[in-house]
Amino acid sequence: MFKRKRQDGAPAAARAAEVRHAPAAVSSAPAAADDADPHGGPERRERERHSARPGTRVLVIDDSPTIVALLKRMLQQNHFDVLVAYDGESGLEIARRERPDLIFLDIVLPGIDGFSALRKLRRDPVTKDIPIVMISGNAQATEQFYVQRIGADDFMKKPFSRAEVFNRIEQLLDEDGIPRHANRAASPATA
Repeated sequence: MFKRKRQDGAPAAARAAEVRHAPAAVSSAPAAADDADPHGGPERRERERHSARPGTRVLVIDDSPTIVALLKRMLQQNHFDVLVAYDGESGLEIARRERPDLIFLDIVLPGIDGFSALRKLRRDPVTKDIPIVMISGNAQATEQFYVQRIGADDFMKKPFSRAEVFNRIEQLLDEDGIPRHANRAASPATA
C-alpha cells in the first residue's frame, strides 16, 4: 500500500497528527451581544425560554438511580427543589405529604406501576391537580395515548435531553411560572 506524501515529503499520517495537535485559532473579534449566551457560545435558542419560578418543587418517581440522578442534577441546577422516590408506593406517600408542584413519573416501577400510580394521584383530592409528566423507555404510541387518557399532562421518552426536560416543564407553566395541570390551566377561576 502506498502512503501519500505532502509536498514537503512528510507522510499524510504525520500531517494529520500535526493538525490534531495544532492550537486552535483564537479570534480577536468581539462576539455580538445578541449572538452570545452567558457562557460565551452562540445563542442556541430561537426564542426566550419561560422558566419556572425558583424553588418549584418537583417529585421524581423512578426506580433507575441513573435517571433520578440525571433529572435531579438538571433540575437543581435550575433552582428547583427535588424530591425523590424509587417506587410507586413511596412516590404516592411523598406526593400526598409534600404536595409538589410537578411530578415526573416512570411507567415501569417495582410494586405499583406508573399507570396505577397515575390513577391514584388523579383520584386523590390532595394530588389530583398536580401536573404529571410520564417517562418511559418504551415509545409506543399506544402507551402515550393511554397515559394521556388516564390524566397525564405530558409524556417523555427515555433517553431524554436537558432541552426536552425543560421544554416539557415550560409547556405546563402558567404566566406566573407555576406548573399547572392541563384541566386547571384552561380555567384560571379554579386555580
